[in-house]
Amino acid sequence: MAKLHLPTPDERAAVLGAAQRLKMTRSAHAYVRGATQRFYEWLEASGGKIPQGPSVWICGDCHSGNLGPIASPRGQVAVQIRDLDQTVIGNPAHDLIRLGLSLATAARGSNLPGVTTALMVEQMVEGYEAGLQGETLAPDEETAPREVRRVLKQALKRRWKDLARERTLDPRPSIPLGKRFWPLSPAERTALEGLTAGEGLRRLVTALQHRPNDAPISMLDGAYWMKGCSSLGRLRFALLVGVEGEDGGQETLLIDIKEAVAAAAPATPGAKMPADNAKRVVAGARALSPFLGRRMLAGRLLRRAVVIRELTPQDLKLDIDRLSRAEAVRAAHYLALVVGRAHARQMDAATKAAWRAELARNRTKTLDAPFWLWSAIVELIQSHEAAYLNHCRLHAAEIAG
Repeated sequence: MAKLHLPTPDERAAVLGAAQRLKMTRSAHAYVRGATQRFYEWLEASGGKIPQGPSVWICGDCHSGNLGPIASPRGQVAVQIRDLDQTVIGNPAHDLIRLGLSLATAARGSNLPGVTTALMVEQMVEGYEAGLQGETLAPDEETAPREVRRVLKQALKRRWKDLARERTLDPRPSIPLGKRFWPLSPAERTALEGLTAGEGLRRLVTALQHRPNDAPISMLDGAYWMKGCSSLGRLRFALLVGVEGEDGGQETLLIDIKEAVAAAAPATPGAKMPADNAKRVVAGARALSPFLGRRMLAGRLLRRAVVIRELTPQDLKLDIDRLSRAEAVRAAHYLALVVGRAHARQMDAATKAAWRAELARNRTKTLDAPFWLWSAIVELIQSHEAAYLNHCRLHAAEIAG
């Protein structure tokens, strides 16, 4: 068997670019998830079609794959927004449109009729408004989609061995180099060792309830991590850390270190946000997803802004790619409710009432949802379908060449 070639630091960019292009050929939904920049180019060209909602922290890349179960430092689990790379203080309507586009392309990929998409948009607005009003759901709420309930139950049962198996980590513990984990340069290893020796990371990992506040930590292993889609090409490291317990034993943790870059999502003019991109991401996470935000740290590594967080076994992704009609409609309601609650945390009663009143306007007799939301989703589906096919054509030509 031929030995797998592991990319050197100089070779990473080309390999990551090819991997990103390949991922985005898998389906129109996958293309939408990876084409954040195209989404905001459309928004910029759309002029005044979209109402200006209250200025709050928004996800900025609110597709269905960026929501899922998240564990709090105390071990509670809830579905929240789980990726905040694009977070800014901006227009909450942008999150609604992005989520609607994602759900609509997932419905098309499931061969569901256009009527289902219309019902999904209506239920999305209903769920979002329920979230604005403060309605909550228990983890096993019967109104949640079956896939959400399944993933939540799975998350509550998971332990470190499940995370290690999923991430293909060795029980030694070490990180096996291969398709997903690549060798570090000497400078990268030195930087990770310095990060582990710092007080900031130690405080972050000992914040979980069962760990002593003064527990010493040590670096066990590290690797470059090929992970994600739209973030491919940035610095991304997996770091294994050992934490000494009160009984003298050692607990192994997996730390995700991700470069933070400027957001493509437009911020409200004059909005006061941290200039440092990692601090911006952490601030947005604490506003939108408190479970996740309290487990994140903004730092510097190799002169770049990075976001550092411990991955827990309970942090899972929702893969809503194949849906029945009933499940699609329920998913739209549930996920929009999660987003509505995230936005509502930042609004006072008067602001929420004004935003709900705006959402109630411009509805037609045939669609119980704002017409601007429906028309935006339709235009975006047309734009992204064409761009997806062209992307596939170029990828096929590249392979043939």
